[in-house]
Amino acid sequence: MNVSGTGTRYLFNVHFLQEAMKQNNIRRYRRVHALAVGLVFSVASLAAGADTLTVSAASSLTNVFKEVAAAYSKAHPDTHIQYNFAASGALVQQIRQGAPVDVFASADQKSMDDAAKGGLLDEATRKNFVRNEVVLIVPASSNGAVRDLQSLEASAVKRIAVGNVASVPVGRYTREGLEKSGQWDKLASKFIFAENVRQVLDYVSRGEVQAGFVYATDAAVRSDKVSVVQTLPINTLVSYPVAVIKSSAHAAQARSFVQFLDSAPAQAIFANAGFKKP
Repeated sequence: MNVSGTGTRYLFNVHFLQEAMKQNNIRRYRRVHALAVGLVFSVASLAAGADTLTVSAASSLTNVFKEVAAAYSKAHPDTHIQYNFAASGALVQQIRQGAPVDVFASADQKSMDDAAKGGLLDEATRKNFVRNEVVLIVPASSNGAVRDLQSLEASAVKRIAVGNVASVPVGRYTREGLEKSGQWDKLASKFIFAENVRQVLDYVSRGEVQAGFVYATDAAVRSDKVSVVQTLPINTLVSYPVAVIKSSAHAAQARSFVQFLDSAPAQAIFANAGFKKP
């Protein structure tokens, strides 16, 4: 039986109960009432039987993972995906402290390595599923003062948004790139540190800073609010690893989700969002 929703069930039950009472047929009333109660409990049992998979993922995956969840649900209707998005380093801390997580998707290898060193991962499931790039962005309404990395040193540039190096992968990538160009120490007094890459994006899109460093895919999300100046040259590959958490209460479903990330439908979603193949 296909029951479309709570309102439909309620109207169905009331209609038959009223008919039974109108006919003053107590026996029929009791039969219909039992049927109604049974129907409600059956639907509740089906809902309770659906597995909920908790996926802790890097902030830069916020938009694209929601699309991936929709695609995954079509193939696995009995599994519900709920996300927890934050900086990768913060997510590792949450998992270490006992947060009930089934899958962890990081924006860098260091955070995943930290989780592995803590014995948190099902190591056999770890793999890279997409790549990205770090870019220098400015507000779309910028006056052109920031044209490249070197122009960040101009006295007119006062505030540059950067991810917190201790916990935000894009912050570590930014530091690597600016150390490579010899500018990290020169620009240090201008840095406004953010708790995740989306906060950097917010600072720039609202014009609260004159420039910032985010992933290329984040810049694409707010292409109406920010402009990309250039790609940040770094030696480290910006790859995203994923793994099942060893303590997962839904290990089979978690492995299924991780495997799905390599599928053609998922990779098409990633490509459309600007991510590259691993």
